[in-house]
Amino acid sequence: MAEKDLRAKPVEYPLDAGGIWCDVLTRPPPGRPALFLDRDGAVVEETGYLCRVADIAIIEGAAAVIAAANKRGLAVVVVTNQAGIGRGYYGWSEFQAVQNAIAAALSAQGAAIDAVYACPYHPQGRAPYAHPDHPSRKPNPGMLLQASFDLKLDLKKSWLVGDKAIDVEAAKRAGLAGALQVGTGYGTAERQSAIALASPTFEVRFGRSIADAMMLPILMARDVC
Repeated sequence: MAEKDLRAKPVEYPLDAGGIWCDVLTRPPPGRPALFLDRDGAVVEETGYLCRVADIAIIEGAAAVIAAANKRGLAVVVVTNQAGIGRGYYGWSEFQAVQNAIAAALSAQGAAIDAVYACPYHPQGRAPYAHPDHPSRKPNPGMLLQASFDLKLDLKKSWLVGDKAIDVEAAKRAGLAGALQVGTGYGTAERQSAIALASPTFEVRFGRSIADAMMLPILMARDVC
């Protein structure tokens, strides 16, 4: 029996030609900075291959930060590696159900995400998602660069919030102003690796959780986008 092509694009899934989830929900005016967010460990509690709605737990402060970014006219963009799909642990239908539930939970608190990008490729993935170093898989910047193209973002003024050093590295390689590495998820173990990514042109800040993103320059600036 021929192997099923998992990259086939069902009409209900916003997959691009390469199998990357690219779901643009709203389009802020062009030229806006973005608040990029890793998902697991930053916006929701890390559970290990989150694929059930019942396991979702929004991290305290996430909705308030996203709502503040909405109010300031920033684009809010989730960029998430989804190795669980690549490894065959679950599929896009489970991912979509989880995303819909997260969006509903945030909406109930007055917060909205503008776009979601998800990469299923992994070095130990199952065909067709086996790839040694896919350009969209963080720490590569592909998802951030695609979001910038789709939404016409100002990356030089944008920031990212994530728990892992690969999140911070993706932000640096995409040309962002900086990243907030949080202590939730894998953050504590990843801190030293994240520290090493700071440079004169790329700022790395540290916080207990996404709630500390309220102190980032793009959320503290006097001028609203």
